[in-house]
Amino acid sequence: MVLHNDDITLSGNGRTLHIDHYYDALPGMLRRYDRASRQAAFPGGDARDWRIWQTGLRERLRTLLGFDLMESAGQCPLNPRVTQRVRVHDDADDDSPGIVRERILIQVEPDVWMPCYALIPNRPRTGADGRPLCWLCPHGHQGGGKYSVAGVHGIPAIDNAIRKFNYDYGLQLARRGYVALCPDARGFGERRDVRLQKDDERPFLRGTCAQLAHMAEPLGLTVAGLLVWDLMRLVDYVQERGEWSMGTLGCFGFSGGGMQTLWLAALDDRIRRAFISGYMYGVRDSLLTMNGNCSCNYVPGLWNLVDMGDVGSLIAPRPLVVQSCVDDHLNGPRGVVNADEQVAIIRSAYRLLGSEEHLTHLHASGEHHFDESGVWDAVSASDRCL
Repeated sequence: MVLHNDDITLSGNGRTLHIDHYYDALPGMLRRYDRASRQAAFPGGDARDWRIWQTGLRERLRTLLGFDLMESAGQCPLNPRVTQRVRVHDDADDDSPGIVRERILIQVEPDVWMPCYALIPNRPRTGADGRPLCWLCPHGHQGGGKYSVAGVHGIPAIDNAIRKFNYDYGLQLARRGYVALCPDARGFGERRDVRLQKDDERPFLRGTCAQLAHMAEPLGLTVAGLLVWDLMRLVDYVQERGEWSMGTLGCFGFSGGGMQTLWLAALDDRIRRAFISGYMYGVRDSLLTMNGNCSCNYVPGLWNLVDMGDVGSLIAPRPLVVQSCVDDHLNGPRGVVNADEQVAIIRSAYRLLGSEEHLTHLHASGEHHFDESGVWDAVSASDRCL
């Protein structure tokens, strides 16, 4: 039998085959998602029914994230150490308080350590208990971990990241009188895994979430679970240190920091208020259709249970501010309406609990970045809610 290659058309580069039609996986995955998603969404009822649902869903999500496999706080002391203390030059304006930056090291699991910057204003805002108001400030991607959020200027790659994303929101909070805790998430900054333990710019700015996922998921763990567990240990540290107000403790994050804020506030009531910028997306558009996003976003089995708005509704009735940039590419193919739909899910919970005034959704112009428009007024308003 003689074979002919009449049906073969080389690509433009002359080296590969041009294919007119691909039989890829996405259409089938979208159909599966539409058929099987959100099985654990709130089925309806009154405020008592919602509270029962909240308790049950939290337990299921903790198991899904792998918390059942983590070392409990009682089994692992924090063993905190302040390894550095420097005065941060503040050139914002004459009214801004001076800021001391501490580098803290805490143990989050046995022999697993998390470095964190604490930005401590000399003249802090205080709560009803007389203690300084405090925010946890987890970082996202492409900012070198804690360095961008804490505003560690003078490192050219960090300076660029700060300009691109307005990334130094921890320092901005400190300049407004709040204590800001800026940790390195696992896989970032000083916690990068072997593959990216290099000094050149790209590895320095990025993280090793893919490597973490490959190590964690076969062990029943998840990257999101590890990141949120570490933030819970940071809350333990705030509680143990005893200097800052626990009754007003907040979490403030952009992009991947918004993801961490979402999960932490949803699962830990010690977080009394939350600010989420650049993350409240529906998963069908932003994580399934756009399936090249970072491994930290993907929790096995999650989409069968809930969408991001369902997770966000677990924060109710505590003060929550969500910020969405209208031209953010991570909104997905339908644009900011994707974020609006998720906030609508959250709003239904706040309305049911009679606390709709505690939820604020800000639209900002531009692409993926933290935008200050309206934020500081909303943050000040949350001061008064607590």
